[in-house]
Formats: sequence, structure tokens, C-alpha cells
Amino acid sequence: MADDFQSRIPPGQSLTRKFPVTGEKEPSHILTESNWELDLAGQRRLSLAALRAFPTETFTMDIHCVTSWSQLGMRFTGVRFRDLVRVVTIPEGTRFVRFEAYSSRGHDTSLPVDVALEDSWLVYEVDGQPLSVAHGFPVRVVTPSRYFYKSLKWLKAIAFLSEDRLGFWERGSGYHNRGDPWREERFDGERFTSSAETNDFRARDDYSDWRGRVVLKANLRGWDPRCRDLRGLALKACDFRDAALRGVRLEGANLTLANFQGADLREVDFSGADLEGASFSGARLDGAVFADNYLSAAVFEGLVSFTGARMTNPMGLLEAQEAYLREIGVLTQSP
Repeated sequence: MADDFQSRIPPGQSLTRKFPVTGEKEPSHILTESNWELDLAGQRRLSLAALRAFPTETFTMDIHCVTSWSQLGMRFTGVRFRDLVRVVTIPEGTRFVRFEAYSSRGHDTSLPVDVALEDSWLVYEVDGQPLSVAHGFPVRVVTPSRYFYKSLKWLKAIAFLSEDRLGFWERGSGYHNRGDPWREERFDGERFTSSAETNDFRARDDYSDWRGRVVLKANLRGWDPRCRDLRGLALKACDFRDAALRGVRLEGANLTLANFQGADLREVDFSGADLEGASFSGARLDGAVFADNYLSAAVFEGLVSFTGARMTNPMGLLEAQEAYLREIGVLTQSP
């Protein structure tokens, strides 16, 4: 059975029984079963009751998040995309499907139409219970063959496209437009921060003009920044191994999938930072502050030192890391 489980876990993923929240926690406004409505390609508008009138299935699937967690055998209830679109006309020349969310930041994503027809569902229950708001109530998309950012929460509209359009995470964070977990297509290689840009970034005394930009897969190994105020920067999947970051301010930074192995992180303030998938193994965390962080698939085991480090309100922390942080006394509250 263990070997069977292992064969179902894509490269770079950590297994969990939790269902971590990803992205925003709430839609653009309060959605209810009575006010939710789906714009179906401009041809039909469906209420939740109308959606539930379609053939309904309860199905089991494995989910893989780009931040490195996987949960096997999740049980969802909903309507197959291919059953839904039988009531509308798919225009000739359609090659892609766009899903749009009830979202303050305009979240959307796209899939090739053949992938959506074969592998997408509109779901409203998980494990026999309605989706929580943070997980997309009342209706979300689930496409298990792709990383979970392709499974849009708070579905608002579906459109057919002849030409593809990059989605929110793909255009803003450099996530791969296909997102196949078995190919480990987390990021678009053409969006990686160049060596010249990285060298400029490393040498800066001020980062005002970098706020709002994404530094992606940059080599910041051994970095000792001149400016210790890195608050709110997006430094995704960057290599911070052996970096000298003692006392740096990283509140509100996006450090998804960052590698801090061997780094000096003493007295660093990570409050509000997104640390999903980040690795702290071998780091020094004495006096570091973690508060209100997304921590799904973050790795802490193997810390070199951690005296005085404290963690409050961690979100999405996986089981093994939670147990480790409790054992060493960094985490004293329930996540």
C-alpha cells in the first residue's frame, strides 16, 4: 500500500491529510446559495439550484498544490464540466476555456478545452459537506491533472476562447501555464529573474521600485543585503541558502518555495509572510518571529538553532512539521 501511495505522489510533493487553504480566504463579496450565479459563456445564467439539477457525481481524486502539498483520495461532489456545457454551444474554433472568480483581485485561469472536457468538475461539496468559504463556497472548479491553482475558487463565469489568455497566477507570479505536477511545471522558465536583474537586486540600498514586481528563482545564495527592509517583496522560489539575513524585516513578503537552508535568520520578522513550501532546514532561527503565516508544505526539521523563536497562528502547517515545532517548543498553540 505504501508503494502504491508513493507512485501517486508527483516529484517534490509532501503528503498530508489536511486541506490547506491556498490564495485568498474569501471572495469579493458574501456569496450565498441564493445569490450565487454562474455566467455560462454568455449563453445561460445558472443558479446553484439549476447547477445541482445536472447529473451529479461523487468522485475521489488526488490533489497536488504547487506549494508542494498533496492529499490523496479527496472526495468531491459536483457536476462534470462536459455535462454542464451540453446546454450551450461551444463556438467553432474554441481551443481554451477560461474560468473567472468572484474575486477582489480578478482571479481567473484557463485550460485547453480538451483538458476541461476530460478532467474538470464544478464542485460544491468535499467529504459530504459544503465547501467552506475559504475553499471556494459555493462552487469551485477542480482539475486534478493540474496543480491546484488551476482549480479556481468562487466560480463566477466560464468563457470559450480561440486564443489562450494567461490567468491571475500565471501572469502575475510566473506560474506555468500548463501546470502538470508530474512534469513539475511549477513556474514558467522564461519568467525567471535574469542574472543581470539578480545582480542589480542584490546590490540595492532601497527596494521601493521592486515592490509590485516578482523576483522569481533568483540566486540570492550567501546574500548579505545592504538594505534590511524587505517588507512586502515577492521573492518566490529564490535561493537564500547560507544568506546572512539576521535582523532583516520580511513582514508581508511572498517567499513561496524559497530555500533558506543554512541561512542566518536570527531575529528576522516573518509576520504575515507567505511561506508555503519554503525550506528552513539547517537554518538559524533564534529570536525569529512567525505570525499569521501561510505555511503549507514549509519544512523546518533540522534547524541548527531556534532559541526564542516563536510562532503564532500558523496556517496550513503539515502534520510532520507541526509535530516537530511542538517538540522543540517553537509552536505552543494549535494551528
